[in-house]
Amino acid sequence: MRKFFTAAVVAALTGLSGVAQASEGGEALPEVHWSWNGIFGTFDRAALQRGFQIYNDVCSACHSLHLLSYRNLSDIGFDEEQIKQIAAAATITDGPNDEGEMFERPGLPSDRFKSPFANPQAARAANNGALPPDLSLIIKARVGGADYLHGILTGYSEPPADMKMAEGMNYNKFFPGHQIAMPQPLTDGAVTYADGTEATLDQEARDVATFLAWAAEPETEHRKETGVGVLLFLVLLSAMMFATKKKIWSELH
Repeated sequence: MRKFFTAAVVAALTGLSGVAQASEGGEALPEVHWSWNGIFGTFDRAALQRGFQIYNDVCSACHSLHLLSYRNLSDIGFDEEQIKQIAAAATITDGPNDEGEMFERPGLPSDRFKSPFANPQAARAANNGALPPDLSLIIKARVGGADYLHGILTGYSEPPADMKMAEGMNYNKFFPGHQIAMPQPLTDGAVTYADGTEATLDQEARDVATFLAWAAEPETEHRKETGVGVLLFLVLLSAMMFATKKKIWSELH
């Protein structure tokens, strides 16, 4: 039993050490400070809105965001009119109508984010057989989370001279095996930020990672606020119980 426990601990520690390594080559992910980490961490609203712009202008051409509705964007600082405009820019297939036919209409805030492809087969056909993953939970689905995504987006480069690349693959030092089907999506100046922030590759990667971290768990801040409130209540309750105990026992003695 002791040997089994020791082996389990070693395996767990080995797995944790692997969080900092995203590839078979052992390339360590760059450590990034994220504003939402820690018990009191919160999301930077400006970064969230820039990250949404990156997703909307670049990532949404291939990647879906199935678990979010346009109205959820109110949580990152967009007002009702802005959300209506964002939703209306999408053409949604709806129906059937009274004649039993499907029809197209502008998107509504209540609609889910529109997928770039009608089905997985269409997605594969448009991407040389590769299926672009849905990004709703990508931060939680990958070891390393936001650090991993930031690393992948900034890890493209020319392959080493002695490395043979498969047809249609791209070199990425942080991707497992170093060969990734997705072409480099972001570069310096890939977008013009609405708030005037300089759009460097690193900034773009940080912003979209921030947005997708929020998308994976929009209730993060509320959960932390609730947790802090509960802890404060427990501390106050403990102090009251201790004071009550002292008073009761002081009278008995």
